[in-house]
Amino acid sequence: MENNKFIITDDLVASREQRFMNFILDFLIVYVIWLAVGTTVIIIGEISGIYALSNWAESTTTYEKLFFLIIIMFSYYFLTEMFFSRTFAKYFSKTIVITKDGLKPGFNAILIRTLTRFIPVECLTFLGVNVRGLHDLFSDTYVVRKHEFNKKKGVVFFP
Repeated sequence: MENNKFIITDDLVASREQRFMNFILDFLIVYVIWLAVGTTVIIIGEISGIYALSNWAESTTTYEKLFFLIIIMFSYYFLTEMFFSRTFAKYFSKTIVITKDGLKPGFNAILIRTLTRFIPVECLTFLGVNVRGLHDLFSDTYVVRKHEFNKKKGVVFFP
């Protein structure tokens, strides 16, 4: 019986620089989405004459703004990684999220990855000795270079 188990090697794993660029770009994208949602709510309130809506959006507290930012951040990471195995930043850095077996992560792995991102200073954990962040370790996933992964795995297309 032949063992075709896929092994992730160091040459496949995304670099610290790629991971840091992904973090910065993803944060900027989430921030722009957050601003766009807030601005849209205000504009809809003004155009439709529902001034209570625009007044509410303009008078939200810092905690309410943080709450909405967390919801948008959770939705962004969960939905993009669940459906595409990558965020928009990972698309530009040509990296993807895979399991230790070289497969697309499932619902539980992506949920754990997304929830772990909310641990304070978690975003800096991949800058240490291990290039894998806490969200990678807890979900047992890897961020790898897409093209090198496809060559090694022998696939033509992987999301």
